[in-house]
Amino acid sequence: MMRDNPILHAPDGTAYTLQGEGEPLVLIHGVGMQHGAWLPQIEDLARSYQVIAYDMLGHGGSPLPPENAALQDYAAQLERLLDHLGLAAVNVAGHSMGALVAIEFALRNPARTRRLAALNAVFRRTPEQRTAVQSRADALDQSGVQATIDSTIARWFGEPVPAALQPMATAVAGYLRGVNPQGYARTYKLFSSSDEAHVGRLHQLSMPTLFLTGEHDANSSAQMSQAMGAEVPHAVVEVIPGERHMMNVVAPDAVNRSLRNWLAA
Repeated sequence: MMRDNPILHAPDGTAYTLQGEGEPLVLIHGVGMQHGAWLPQIEDLARSYQVIAYDMLGHGGSPLPPENAALQDYAAQLERLLDHLGLAAVNVAGHSMGALVAIEFALRNPARTRRLAALNAVFRRTPEQRTAVQSRADALDQSGVQATIDSTIARWFGEPVPAALQPMATAVAGYLRGVNPQGYARTYKLFSSSDEAHVGRLHQLSMPTLFLTGEHDANSSAQMSQAMGAEVPHAVVEVIPGERHMMNVVAPDAVNRSLRNWLAA
């Protein structure tokens, strides 16, 4: 069983954990999750780095985002956390919605971003992908979080969930059941409409950047990562064979290996 760390709180209410010593690494989770979704990475990477994992606005123990929140509101949350911790520059890795936040933070704060990693990031959705994600956002508004959990788990882990993945799927479902409904809805609404937020801006990223996704992640596809990587001067694009959206919990060894290589760049 993976062990979580004591939860701390910044002055603005942001909930976070700290583990390990060394060069700082910040981990930003995806929509509907919380910092605990990174436990496989925390346990491995904290052997060599100071790992900071926090709950984004509207998730876990952190406060709600504004009603019509923008990506800069989520990036500003990280800026305040680093100010609180007295950290001038960090490595930043984000998953899914967290990847959008990580990219936004790096664009706004290039001097504070040593390296950037975007896992399962979205970029320029096709019309079909945009329709699908918008329908999920509408279902969340109309039916609430609980009614969408089963379909989310099936999309992320398969239907039925393979026996070997059942413990991870159960843990992820628990995060979804515990998320603040208002925070989840506001953040998912932003996530559903932000796939073009960084179009025309990625060339500004001058730090070593990793775009990492799974071969079978239909919504954060290899094509998206390759398109982003083509616009970033010092980018590496990696696709983990056979994996889907929640690859950091399903295939932690492969993900951790890629992150270690990125951190050594």
